[in-house]
Amino acid sequence: MARPKKEKELARSHLIAFRLTDVEYDLVTKMAQEAGLSASAYIRKLLLEGNVNITYEVVADVPELQKLTAEFGKIGSNLNQIARYFHMGGIRSKAMQDEIHECISQIFDMRKEIAEMAGDYHGSVETYRKQKR
Repeated sequence: MARPKKEKELARSHLIAFRLTDVEYDLVTKMAQEAGLSASAYIRKLLLEGNVNITYEVVADVPELQKLTAEFGKIGSNLNQIARYFHMGGIRSKAMQDEIHECISQIFDMRKEIAEMAGDYHGSVETYRKQKR
């Protein structure tokens, strides 16, 4: 089965060739990979648009953050149960009020813990490494 032909307007029939040093070639191919493009698509986009936006996804694999995220989920679940109880006509009791205060207290504790963690990770990598020694 033959490959379908591109429309005449979409077919790239003109070739522009140029030479690169090994260093230049490595740099172009690396940047193209980071952009998720082939080298030719990267160069074409760079020539026609003037720049290529490369987006990086930063993933923090910090156990403390994972723990806090899980705790926020549990607190959110508790608050949803409380809201559902009141929306269904639940009566405000001392036990319910205590649970609400406990949830709010946990949120403030976690907020303080996150602020402390942000202080640990704020600044340069060298500063962070020195703090951990």
